[in-house]
Amino acid sequence: MEKKEVGLKRELGLFQVTIASIGIILGAGIFAVIGVAASSAGNATWLAFLISAVIALFTGLSYAELSTRFKGDAGEFDYVKAALGKRFAYFIGFSVIAAGFISAAAVALGFAGYFTQLVSIPFLLAAILIIVLMTLINFVGIKETNWLNTISTFIELIGLLLIVILGLKYFGRVDYLDMPKGITGVFSSAALVFFAYLGFESIIKLSEETKNPERVIPKALLYSIAITSVIYILVAISAVSILGWEELSKSSAPLASVAAASLGSYAFLLLGIIALFSTSNTILIIMVATSRMAYGMAKEKFLPGILSLVHKRTRTPYVAIFAIMTLTIIFALIGDIGFVANLTNFFVFATFAAVNLSLIVLRYKYKEKKGFFRCPVNFGKFPIISLLGLLSSLAMIGFVIYNLL
Repeated sequence: MEKKEVGLKRELGLFQVTIASIGIILGAGIFAVIGVAASSAGNATWLAFLISAVIALFTGLSYAELSTRFKGDAGEFDYVKAALGKRFAYFIGFSVIAAGFISAAAVALGFAGYFTQLVSIPFLLAAILIIVLMTLINFVGIKETNWLNTISTFIELIGLLLIVILGLKYFGRVDYLDMPKGITGVFSSAALVFFAYLGFESIIKLSEETKNPERVIPKALLYSIAITSVIYILVAISAVSILGWEELSKSSAPLASVAAASLGSYAFLLLGIIALFSTSNTILIIMVATSRMAYGMAKEKFLPGILSLVHKRTRTPYVAIFAIMTLTIIFALIGDIGFVANLTNFFVFATFAAVNLSLIVLRYKYKEKKGFFRCPVNFGKFPIISLLGLLSSLAMIGFVIYNLL
């Protein structure tokens, strides 16, 4: 008797998928890198977030169209394979997976930075323990993962809104165009803080677990980018208004320091705890998306078939999940969050450039079908937005290299 293939369970609607994307975006980036960004962008840190938001929107619109053309978890791998061929697709698929476990490692280091200020425990041990814990939750099931994500997202959202509210009475206190390193410093910061936007592209890998993905995935992509962009810009304005960019850039727990400057030491503890929820939640969702990417590529026989195995009870790709855990721990052992975050962004921008180029090619390679989401602003078949996404991604690669050097 032939064995019936065990597939993934469709559990997610628009609310859950949008929350999943917002949850991963509102993670370690804003809590950890805003201080480093302020050292280059000064009071214009908000502008760095705005620039990154625009780049995310360009590429997000390309992803939105591509997600309706292709079904399955392999995501970028499928897009690039159809447009540019299998060899290039294999490289991009590897880049996406690498960016996933490297970014999860960076976020784990961010978690450890906050956690070790509250509990006496070795820094790297804290990072490893949170990676293992989030892996176990990932293994239990997608529904349980999204319940935890929903709770954590609202907790971290409350923390960020608290910063915005605290900053209201300080608005107008500083010159918001004060750039200590000029416009170059702002773009350099934009290349770094893009780390704070990572996640919007990850939800395409939840297609097989989403109800009506052709409609839900594009909407969730756009909603999550718009919502988080407004929050980030307001938080950046509040932070420099309350603390000033010089003090902000010196803090290892920047948003906790902002809260403490306005409300005292208890606020530092509160924001520290919220940061722990935020960073752990981000690790979880990144590892969910990355394990699904590995699962999708294995199903198409571009990675070892063992990675496509699905656990009969939890209905999750358990081999891929634990493989990603191992790789994440290895990169966490590097211990330098700035280096790891910039390395993540290099792989991400390379992937985004390929995705935007793929949509341009696919517009001419295959006939469009009714019912697909279509990226707006076109010259005939040519997607102008995708061209802007391609060029801006290539430009950001240059700034990432500048940051690494």
